[in-house]
Amino acid sequence: MTEAEPHLTVRGLQAWYGESQALRGMDFVVRRGEVVTLLGRNGAGKTSTLRSIVGILRQRTGSVVFEGRETVGLKSNAIARLGIGYCPEERGIFASLTVEENLLLPPVVAPGGMTVAEIHDLFPNLRSRGRTPGTKLSGGEQQMLAIARILRTGARLLLLDEPTEGLAPVIVKAIGEVLRVLKQRGFTIVLVEQNFRFAATVADRHYVVDGGRVVAEMTNHEIAARQDELKTMLGV
Repeated sequence: MTEAEPHLTVRGLQAWYGESQALRGMDFVVRRGEVVTLLGRNGAGKTSTLRSIVGILRQRTGSVVFEGRETVGLKSNAIARLGIGYCPEERGIFASLTVEENLLLPPVVAPGGMTVAEIHDLFPNLRSRGRTPGTKLSGGEQQMLAIARILRTGARLLLLDEPTEGLAPVIVKAIGEVLRVLKQRGFTIVLVEQNFRFAATVADRHYVVDGGRVVAEMTNHEIAARQDELKTMLGV
């Protein structure tokens, strides 16, 4: 792909849960319009990286620059309003709200957020489920709803934590198709994944994380040639 300006630059990011250090100097760059994955075993620091970027994990040092602005030191609500959307692994669907209410609840952080009609075009499964309580959806539909809520806000950087975890292959394929559409529409996406085979179908570049730091970087074109190395690093 052609070189693009950095959308997100992470340098020397360290983070702690109390006295336990989760990140030990994360360094990576995501260019505008890229899909980049953070690959790694459980406990490598991938989720902690996303939580640190959005300020949920507040005990952190280092630098996180989004669209030229340093965000370490800002509170999580201020970071979100810069245009960063975070979809956690647990999805965070509000049990007492319907699908439509879940969609309409998030604040608008920037112009250009998708309309409900556009979201229904992207996620046809949600079209007939507007009055269904969020937790009555299948796992795949809950994941679609969790991503859809972010798209309503106008965020242009999407942080997605394990969006395919535990989903049936047909739903994983559908999620992949959505990510490719979002890339075509200019979204920048950081994707935490353990399934590098899925990651290879959607991403431009990959960072392998171990011990709270990046230990390898590769483009999507390099995955096939470095598959044995990658399997060793991921323990598969």
